[in-house]
Amino acid sequence: MSVSVLTGAGISTDSGIPDFRGPQGLWTKDPQAAASASIDTYLADPEVRRDSWRARLDHPAWRARPNAAHHALVDLERAGLLRALITQNIDELHQRAGSAPERVIELHGTLHRAECVSCDLITPMPEVLARVAAGEEDPPCPRCGGIQKSNTISFGQALKAEVLGAALDAARSCELFLAVGTSLTVHPAAGLCGEALDAGARLVIVNAEPTPYDPFADQVINESIGSALPRLVKELIDAAR
Repeated sequence: MSVSVLTGAGISTDSGIPDFRGPQGLWTKDPQAAASASIDTYLADPEVRRDSWRARLDHPAWRARPNAAHHALVDLERAGLLRALITQNIDELHQRAGSAPERVIELHGTLHRAECVSCDLITPMPEVLARVAAGEEDPPCPRCGGIQKSNTISFGQALKAEVLGAALDAARSCELFLAVGTSLTVHPAAGLCGEALDAGARLVIVNAEPTPYDPFADQVINESIGSALPRLVKELIDAAR
C-alpha cells in the first residue's frame, strides 16, 4: 500500500502549538490576527511587522516537542508505506520526530528560517531573533536592507510551484490519502483530497471537527489525533504485513 499524508495545525496541538480555526484556535479567538497575516498588510505596516517579530520571539514552536501523532507517521515511513508527508505546518516537528526530510513537503514553508522579500536571502531564524532580542524591532536584511519575514507563505502569496507540484504528484500517485488535523478549507492544500480521489485513492480523515470532504471519505475519525492516529497507523501496518 502507498500512503500519502496531509497534515495541518491539528496534529501539533498536543505539542503545545495552537491551531487556527478550532474552538480554541488563534484566529477563532482573534479574527484580527488572520487579517494581519496577509503579505500586503505585513509589507505596508511597520507596526504589524514589529508585532510579528515580537510574537516570533516567544513562538511556542521553539519549546514544542513532537507528539505521538508525529511519531506514528515515522512508524508508517519505516514500515515502507509512506509515499510522501505533505504538511501545512511550519514547525518542523515532523523532521524532529524522525521523518526523512526528503519525504516531507512543506507547503507553507518553515518558521525556522527568515527570508528577505527583496533579494531572497535566507537566514537562520535564530540569527534574526537574536537581533530582535537585542533591540531591533524590525530587523532589515543584512545584505540589501530589505524587509525580512519568516520563510513561510502568507495570505496573498502563491505557493512555490515546485512544492505544489510535488504535493500534487504525491496525491495523484497513492492508494490511500490520509488527511490529519486540517480543516480542509484552505486551498490549494484542501484540493489535494480531490486530486487523490480523482486518481482513485481512498480518503481517510482524522480531525477533531467536521470538514467539507467528510462526505467523500472512506473513513472519518473525529477523535483526539494523538490517540487516533497511532491506532490507525498500527492498523495500516498490520494490514500490510
